[in-house]
Formats: sequence, structure tokens, C-alpha cells
Amino acid sequence: MITVYTDGSCLGNPGPGGWAWAVPGGRFASGADPRTTNQRMEVTAVLRALESLRAEAAGGAILVRSDSAYVVNCFRQRWWAGWQRRGWRNSQGKAVANRDLWEPLLDLALDPAVPVRFEWVKGHSGDRWNDVVDELAVAAATTGAGRTGSSGARVAQPAPTLLDSTPWNSPDAPQSSPAPPPGSAPPPPGPSRPRGCTSPSST
Repeated sequence: MITVYTDGSCLGNPGPGGWAWAVPGGRFASGADPRTTNQRMEVTAVLRALESLRAEAAGGAILVRSDSAYVVNCFRQRWWAGWQRRGWRNSQGKAVANRDLWEPLLDLALDPAVPVRFEWVKGHSGDRWNDVVDELAVAAATTGAGRTGSSGARVAQPAPTLLDSTPWNSPDAPQSSPAPPPGSAPPPPGPSRPRGCTSPSST
């Protein structure tokens, strides 16, 4: 099973946003959107993670760990089933927000060929990899640029980031990165940063 952490951030909500995912000891990626919402970034983070990890998870499963109740409850409480049954209306009869992201995510997350399970993790609770994706998402929202690289690689020179990386739009961005040597530890958490805004979810 592949475990992946995901997170989204938004400065203003709506405002500049960022998303990120990371596999402990493996690859990570982040991206930015100039005007978006926190919920869109949370969903985008999972969508991009599953798109990227699906091939290597073939024959196995994926565990998504997120601090977003909006994302996790959609699957654990089967909100998606009600949305589809009501023609993409929520329980209040309103159009489901972010349908353009939910539909491709459901196609991936509900595909029995690669089972996907969701687990909620409390944000800012000392979970190192939740902190990693939080920092990546906030950095993407702040700079307007995403990154990609290996979470097993350490930064060669001091920098205000947790992970070695290549800019998302660089021609040198790797398609995959090797896992770190057995027994190697993930990078320590960096300095805390403001977390993205959140907004209420709706079933």
C-alpha cells in the first residue's frame, strides 16, 4: 500500500492557493492557482496525487491521509453517493461546489482496480508529513509556483523549506525519484507558517 499525505492552502479564500502531496520517503509535488478556494485546493491535492501514483500502485492500494474533513467525509460518509443520486445537488438542494474536480476524483478514487482509502489526520498535531504538505501548499500559494522532487532528499544548503526540489515547470523536473536508503529519516519540520483558510463543507 502507498500512503500519501495531501493538503491545500488558500490566502484569502478566495485568493491565491496551493496544493501539495507527499509520499513519506518517496516523491512529492505541489502546484499553485492564482485565485481559488481552500476547498478546491484540498480536492486538487488528492486528485493530483492519485493521478501521479496510480500506475505505481497497480495491484495494490493507496491510503490518502488528509486534514480536510471536506475531502475525507466525502468518501467515508459517502457524500458522493447522495450527490450523484440527486443529480449533483447537495442535501440543501444547491448545486454541489467544485463538481469539475469531484467528478474526475471520484473516477479515480472509486476505481476497484486500485482501491483508495481515506484517513483524517488532525492538522498541526505533530504529524511530520502533514506538516510537510502544509508547508509545500502554503509555499505554492505564497510564491505562485509549484515544486516536485523526492521527500528522501535533504536540501544541500540552508533554505526555508523542508524538501529538496525542482520547480514544477522546469524541464529538469523528474518524473520519479528513488526511495531513500533503508532507515533514513524524513526531514525535520521547518518553521511554522500561517495555514490556509478553511470554509464550511456541505453534503
